[in-house]
Amino acid sequence: MIAIDWIIIAIYFVISLSIGLYMSKRAGRSTSDFFLSGRNLPWYIAGTSMVATTFAADTPLAVTELVAENGIAGNWLWWNMLFGGMLTVFFFARLWRRAGILTDCELVSIRYSGKPASFLRGFRSIYIGIVMNVIVLAWVNLAMVKILTVMLPNFTFFGITEISFLGITLSAHLMLVASLLVFVAFYSALSGLWGVSLTDSFQFIIAMTGCIVLAIFALRHPDVGGISGLKEKLPASVFSFFPTIGETSVGGVLTLSLTAFIAYLGVQWWASWYPGAEPGGGGYIAQRMMSAKNEKHSLMATLWFQIAHYGIRPWPWILVALVTLVLYPDATDKGAAYVMVIRDIMPAGWLGLLMAAFLAAYMSTMASQMVWGTSYIVNDFVKPFIKPNASEKYLVKVSRITTFVLMILSILATTQFTKISDAWKFILACSGGIGLVLILRWFWWRINAWSEIAAMIAPFMVYPWLKSFTNLEFELTLIITVFFSTAVWIIVTFITKPTATETLISFYERVHPGGVGWKIISDKLPNVVSDSGFRYLWYAWFGGCLTIFSFLFGLGKLILGSYWSAFFLFILFGLGALIIAKSLQKHGWNKLVK
Repeated sequence: MIAIDWIIIAIYFVISLSIGLYMSKRAGRSTSDFFLSGRNLPWYIAGTSMVATTFAADTPLAVTELVAENGIAGNWLWWNMLFGGMLTVFFFARLWRRAGILTDCELVSIRYSGKPASFLRGFRSIYIGIVMNVIVLAWVNLAMVKILTVMLPNFTFFGITEISFLGITLSAHLMLVASLLVFVAFYSALSGLWGVSLTDSFQFIIAMTGCIVLAIFALRHPDVGGISGLKEKLPASVFSFFPTIGETSVGGVLTLSLTAFIAYLGVQWWASWYPGAEPGGGGYIAQRMMSAKNEKHSLMATLWFQIAHYGIRPWPWILVALVTLVLYPDATDKGAAYVMVIRDIMPAGWLGLLMAAFLAAYMSTMASQMVWGTSYIVNDFVKPFIKPNASEKYLVKVSRITTFVLMILSILATTQFTKISDAWKFILACSGGIGLVLILRWFWWRINAWSEIAAMIAPFMVYPWLKSFTNLEFELTLIITVFFSTAVWIIVTFITKPTATETLISFYERVHPGGVGWKIISDKLPNVVSDSGFRYLWYAWFGGCLTIFSFLFGLGKLILGSYWSAFFLFILFGLGALIIAKSLQKHGWNKLVK
């Protein structure tokens, strides 16, 4: 890297900080402004902020690993989550906005009643807001360390290569990441979701531009020879879009056992909590939905997120991943090979842009995760349990301090991980079974606080034992955990008292989700206009899945030169869009607040 590269990176930092400073006054008005942007975000800002948050520093590296191991079809290990994402768009986005709460954790206080509800809200705020959140922050930090290790192999932090204290070792690259994180924490604490959302939009543009430019340069490399060169140098199976089902690998394409197929395509997307893909919405996705101007903007924001996340972003990453198989066939760290392409191919100036792109991907994710985690601690722990009568000024101050605390915890947690996959497998397994509760609590009155508590605890009753005393594949372990947890929470639901009727009535008057699962309550409220026409929402869900998968595969076929296949898939794309439009019209789209 030469002077021009560092100048480009410096300009990126200046713009990011300027946005934070500009929005700091507005964010400091109240916790609603700090955490939800005053509930006034337009759909394109809220949706882009969702996309930017899921575009972390580890994402292109993870995709490269998947393609290296299982071809393009390896991406089905995360493409399957679209099914749950589309449920969020059409069934839950408007409900989250309608609830009028500050965090998704606060839903507990309006949906359930009594001491179990209070316990669940406090427990969930710590468990998700700190424990799970810090694990996510740690694996994103770990990916950034890997990137810096490749790009700056001889880096020392002011002459220090490593420092140890209390059994914790910080490498020079991790210290540099910590410095970046201080910057992120500063503008996040300063500007709240207002600044984070606007910065996310800027960072997403930088990150996507960088990835597209990288793909173009990579394909033009003399040893690659463009798309035609890739096809000549790589097995045809690598280019397959769909996995095979069997017990042995077939020519490099993703081969799933029947158990793995059921786990990923039939269970994971609705059963497990995972950041950015929570069943029924949740986390920073719910935060953006609740920050939207109204219900229509909430739905549109979430739809744009699904389109950009699954339909637009993958191909620049996939193309570079394919290039790494040609240029670095013997690389031991397949994910790091993505960064090697940047290091070895990009010319001066463009190299600085690519580094800025990775910094943007890293910082947007970290900023969103820290603001979201802080919202849990402040709104769902400090405010209800520590200082109920606290002023808005005091809560904003605590929010800013908490942001820096999460930063420190994430750095410490990063030292304890060596593999990113270990972290996400832990989260998927230890949340196995809670997904169905998170979905049904909106549409079945009988779900109570004990249901959710049982679903959160049950995985820890079986997963550690399966992990320690059996040699079962991860996918089978996940399925067993899900069905065990589901059995536990269903039993607990029926042996415990239901939520107080007055709480259910209050919740239904506020959210009026409709459906047969609420008939016992809706019959008491004849004047409340409930949602209806759920079959049209299912049509829209089908149309949404068809639209995005058709666009994703159509774009892929177009890039790879299969023009007739691309033409047919784009026709399906148009058909899916038409199904969405007609279904929403029938359901009463125009009745949503404009």
